[in-house]
Amino acid sequence: MAKVVKANLKMKIRAGQASAAPPVGSTLGQYGVNMMDFINPFNEATKEMQGSEVTTHITIYDDRSMDFRVVGAPTDDLIRSKLGVKKGSGKPNSEKLDKKLSQQALTEIAETKANDMNTDDIEAVKKMVAGTARSMGVEVEA
Repeated sequence: MAKVVKANLKMKIRAGQASAAPPVGSTLGQYGVNMMDFINPFNEATKEMQGSEVTTHITIYDDRSMDFRVVGAPTDDLIRSKLGVKKGSGKPNSEKLDKKLSQQALTEIAETKANDMNTDDIEAVKKMVAGTARSMGVEVEA
């Protein structure tokens, strides 16, 4: 028999550093699940990405069991770290950042994000990353 889903959660958690402190503890606690059943497997699964913030999708079932899926760093975070900038442009249509995203950087970000996408087509992922860059006021080199 299929399990009944009680909640679908989405949280940003530092990779390898989940603890019973908020936001993890307070969020999971309200569903009555054993936090250590999440914290230990999460920290183990994300230890390679230590320090970066990852988006985690958690599904909690009515029998208090859970599954989770880690999605890598957000695309805009990857773009900002490649360019070494703190934030994108507040007015991306009229004010562009003075740094441009190279094709090599675009490909590297696309390859990183490909694991989170439902496609193996790197060119399609590159278009998505380029779109995110444009929405931040970052131009992509031709």
